[in-house]
Amino acid sequence: MFIAMNRFRVNPERVEEFEQIWLERETHLQGLPGFVEFHMLRGPEKEDHVLYASHTVWRSREDFEAWTHSEAFRAAHANAGQSRREGLYLGPPTFEGFEVIQTIGDAAKA
Repeated sequence: MFIAMNRFRVNPERVEEFEQIWLERETHLQGLPGFVEFHMLRGPEKEDHVLYASHTVWRSREDFEAWTHSEAFRAAHANAGQSRREGLYLGPPTFEGFEVIQTIGDAAKA
């Protein structure tokens, strides 16, 4: 399993706008080979930003990398650099990729 994360430092005055952009966007993820799930996470508030992280779970790193070269990826990121978003972010997102080495589930929920 592979987890792909992007961290976003968002202008505190534009948090609602950021969340609306993410809630309304087409992800183009459903039905892709190896895609498991996606989460947008709201983290701590700092003086100059609110931290968010997108968290995408894939069956494998290869499935994730295949997506990054796909038409679905290009479609999902087509409007990422829109000028109306100037000042929304404090710098570019930070990507982090993780290979899962252990998973513990709740057997009672299985």
